[in-house]
Amino acid sequence: MSKARQLADLGNVYDDGALSNRNRIINGAMVIDQRNGGSAVTPTADGTYTLDRWQSQLSASSKFSVQKSSTAPDGFSSSMLITSLSAFSVASGSYFRQAQVIEGFNTADLGWGTASAQDVTLSFWVRSSLTGTFGGAINNSAQNRSYPFTYTISTANTWEQKTLTIAGDTSGTWNTNNLGGVIVSLGLGVGSTYSGTAGAWAGATYLSATGATSVVGTNGATFYFTGVQLEVGDLSTATPFEHIPYSDQLARCQRYYQTIKAASGSGYRRFARGHVVGSSLLDCSISLPVEMRTFPTLVTTGVAGDYAIYHENTVTACNTTPELNTASDDGVGTVISMNAFVSSGLTVGQGAALLSNNLSTSFLAFSAEL
Repeated sequence: MSKARQLADLGNVYDDGALSNRNRIINGAMVIDQRNGGSAVTPTADGTYTLDRWQSQLSASSKFSVQKSSTAPDGFSSSMLITSLSAFSVASGSYFRQAQVIEGFNTADLGWGTASAQDVTLSFWVRSSLTGTFGGAINNSAQNRSYPFTYTISTANTWEQKTLTIAGDTSGTWNTNNLGGVIVSLGLGVGSTYSGTAGAWAGATYLSATGATSVVGTNGATFYFTGVQLEVGDLSTATPFEHIPYSDQLARCQRYYQTIKAASGSGYRRFARGHVVGSSLLDCSISLPVEMRTFPTLVTTGVAGDYAIYHENTVTACNTTPELNTASDDGVGTVISMNAFVSSGLTVGQGAALLSNNLSTSFLAFSAEL
């Protein structure tokens, strides 16, 4: 490409106000993995979140694994690795894809669903043990507006960058609030029911393009991707991937999911502090550093005895896992109130703390995912 065209493309992006904070994808470089810490997971349910902000959408369980990988193209340290676990025959109603649901606040300026809808450019790096034509899609949250697309992987086990321009959709309903706005996905095997003609908007539920290669159709097939960027503008060449500091990327992920894990080593991890309101009940709270998208749910792991209450210089194991009470925003982050229970022995009015009682399994997580 000529220098003049490069400058023109950058100028167009600048006119749209997007030289910084231009990427609508969060964790596009696959550096944040709060849930799994780099361990492989096998999604068993539709909508299972894997690396932060990325979910597996699937019609049958346990057909592939997902893992943060250090195999990455130049300029990146991480990617997402998909490994097929069988030679699954994709039926007409089958679908498998990795998707990110972008919050409506972050895509409201696109004007989709109106006559002033803006074009976007989607770019990403991909590597696979398979070659051929692959597919993906852009959808609204109701998934009744779809833009299937294709791209080609020419050489096996080699990183290739892909760039696609997508016309803004002037039809349909696109959320512009804290609900799901735009869904971006890469297909791993999608049947004919959910596959449509590439390169055009359709009022249907299409999750990939007709004729796309099925990753789950080959046992042991690998599929890596990273550097995913969605930006405003019809660009013949995508702008360079927008790397932002790790701490900023983590904070963006924490709007949707925050975890507090037990510390390694000996001793206990103090999760939250509070006061005793009954002989078996501790009311405790914790301030989260980032305001969450909406009222979260509490996610715990292990069994009741993996948690404990520290009171009067005594540690007493819980008899149920902690429960979420309330959540409120304090202008900086989100304040969480929780209840923790033991069989008996607490003194009303005294201060106490909720602890981890098993450093290997206990953690608290708060989810406000889309």
